[in-house]
Amino acid sequence: MTLDNRYITVAYKLYTIEDGEEDEEPAEVANRRHPFQFISKLGLVLPAFEAGVANLERGDEFDFVIPCKDAYGEFNEELMFDVPHSVFMIDGKMDFNYIYEGAIVPMQGEDGSQFNATIIEIKKDTVTIDLNHPRAGQDLHFVGHVIDNRPATNEEISETLNSMSECSGCGGGCEGCNGGGCGGNGGR
Repeated sequence: MTLDNRYITVAYKLYTIEDGEEDEEPAEVANRRHPFQFISKLGLVLPAFEAGVANLERGDEFDFVIPCKDAYGEFNEELMFDVPHSVFMIDGKMDFNYIYEGAIVPMQGEDGSQFNATIIEIKKDTVTIDLNHPRAGQDLHFVGHVIDNRPATNEEISETLNSMSECSGCGGGCEGCNGGGCGGNGGR
């Protein structure tokens, strides 16, 4: 492999492993019709995922596990908080279309930092939020194949960098701009 950026397209199934038990059903699927595509060396995917596929060629299969320490880390109880309902209110009301148990919501810290939180429980006066990544504490088992792995063009790199800067105001990633939150990126 050369040191250039690569345009990599893969199809895979992601199985999560927690407490030594692997789920039977995939947590995420990227198939040939809707593959996962990224440009290497831009920091867009987990380094261990990129390392697992970067040197593979079109048609190569892969099957590897990323331990949680190399994915999203161990689950940390200290990243769970009760916050007042007022944090989620607009014009004095909570929008329960967006604020519900299991929802991933974009938030902003007092210092302006942006992050995503998972709504765990809605109580009478507070909402329990979890700032852990949704896959924290899980090993990630990827099984799939490479659809394409080629040098990225300067245009593709520029487009990707431009879209990253356009989305930087929401906490990173276009899903966050649409309210989906970065948690939707699963194991990549």
